[in-house]
Amino acid sequence: MSKVLIIEDEKELSIVLKAYLERAGYEVWTSERGDEGLDLWQKKHPDMVLLDLNLPGMDGIDIARKIRQKDETPIIMVTARVEEVDRLLGLELGADDYITKPYSPREVVARVKAVLRRAGKSPDTSKTSVINIADLQIDLDGFIAAQSGESLELTPTEFLILVTLAEAPGRVLTRLQLLEASQGVAYEGYERSVDAHIKNLRAKLGDDSKEPKYIETVFGVGYRFKKDVS
Repeated sequence: MSKVLIIEDEKELSIVLKAYLERAGYEVWTSERGDEGLDLWQKKHPDMVLLDLNLPGMDGIDIARKIRQKDETPIIMVTARVEEVDRLLGLELGADDYITKPYSPREVVARVKAVLRRAGKSPDTSKTSVINIADLQIDLDGFIAAQSGESLELTPTEFLILVTLAEAPGRVLTRLQLLEASQGVAYEGYERSVDAHIKNLRAKLGDDSKEPKYIETVFGVGYRFKKDVS
């Protein structure tokens, strides 16, 4: 089991990321302070660090610098900063990837898997994260969906909504749940925007909302993926 250390001062965000990573099979530790996070890295020797830049106790840039002085632990920097200089500085210090907020927790999990795979620390590279339902093939690691072997040109949001629904056939998911799964907890969009994404997703799947093959509308609640897709 690969081990991931999250150093993030937004407690709610840290809880969500921890839950998603644990569900993906990782052992996860968290810290809300930079100095304490660095101490935890030295004690636990994680396989990966998810590192926010703006932290109390010690800045993420300083933490990355200290880690790189001693070890090549893969680092994904997670931050609300958007300036190119911050991104370049993080990469120059040896960060393996860089994610800006708001983001989808699923995207973070996919990035973690990809970076660990490149670093040769994936626990079992023989396993693939692929959902096969009837004529649909959904590659979670590759962010690729296909229908009868033909690639579907989905936006990242459409892909993540499809994954969230397909992972739990028959389960009704609210608009808010789909929004958080596809856009992240920091996203402040309006819940009804999910309806537009569902409409576009159905069009690309060739799915009829009145007689759906894949995605059913549960009026007043949200949506669900049909259990008996054939």
